[in-house]
Amino acid sequence: MVLALLVGGVVVALVVVGLFVFGLRRRLIQRSGGTFDCSLRWDPPPGESEPSGKGWVYGVARYNGDRIEWFRVFSYAPRPRRVLERASIEVLQRRTPKGEEELALLSDAVVLACLHGGTRLELAMSEDALTGFLAWLEAAPPGQRVNVA
Repeated sequence: MVLALLVGGVVVALVVVGLFVFGLRRRLIQRSGGTFDCSLRWDPPPGESEPSGKGWVYGVARYNGDRIEWFRVFSYAPRPRRVLERASIEVLQRRTPKGEEELALLSDAVVLACLHGGTRLELAMSEDALTGFLAWLEAAPPGQRVNVA
């Protein structure tokens, strides 16, 4: 009986510590400011007539100079999962979520189809975050090629 209580207490303590570290990581990412909720779908199938909800990963993006650092929300990793360079981002299309995507993304999301160094990707963010993202892209230093659809 005592062993079962001890094991149960250790499991509860580990869960609490895990949740604390999870929240602390999010605070550390947001500490420097310039963050926004952003789902990412890397290398989606081209030419989908009805996009599926598969492949979307919920995350937090952070502006860092001429880069966007993208972190998975449900991860303990201290480093960004993807880094998007401003000079390499080419916006192809803006659209609303369709079909199963409506269930996979946040309710107010707008999907932005992009190319990054020749790789297709889709970003889903709120309308406010999209305005900030497009303004950040257009605010590139002089002489830097920017393509915003």
